[in-house]
Amino acid sequence: FELDPNLKPLFKGDMQEQGKKLMTMITVAVNGLSDLEKIVSAVKALGVRHVGYGVKDSHYDTVGSALIWTLGKGLGEEFTDSLKTAWIKVYTLLATTMKEAAAESVAESKPTPWIRRTFSP
Repeated sequence: FELDPNLKPLFKGDMQEQGKKLMTMITVAVNGLSDLEKIVSAVKALGVRHVGYGVKDSHYDTVGSALIWTLGKGLGEEFTDSLKTAWIKVYTLLATTMKEAAAESVAESKPTPWIRRTFSP
């Protein structure tokens, strides 16, 4: 929450568990990169669920920055520029898919506005 303290209320419960969930999702995504169709529906569903948690598009950027920073700290010199670029690409793919699914969900849930028509005799 150092990057954005306003995100703290979105995370209810055990933060270690939240971290495990994030890493599990990323691991599944990395393992599924050779067959994206297998993971796309799950990632989209996750994006839709996050709408209900109050997640905004900008939050994905904050989480992405925190993830890359954490990987850099954890891997040290082994976190090469090419590895960093690969992680950024993977996270960007996941976040973009989730954001698009969330936007579609919100758009579908809005009622269709009535169209006022004037009929002439």
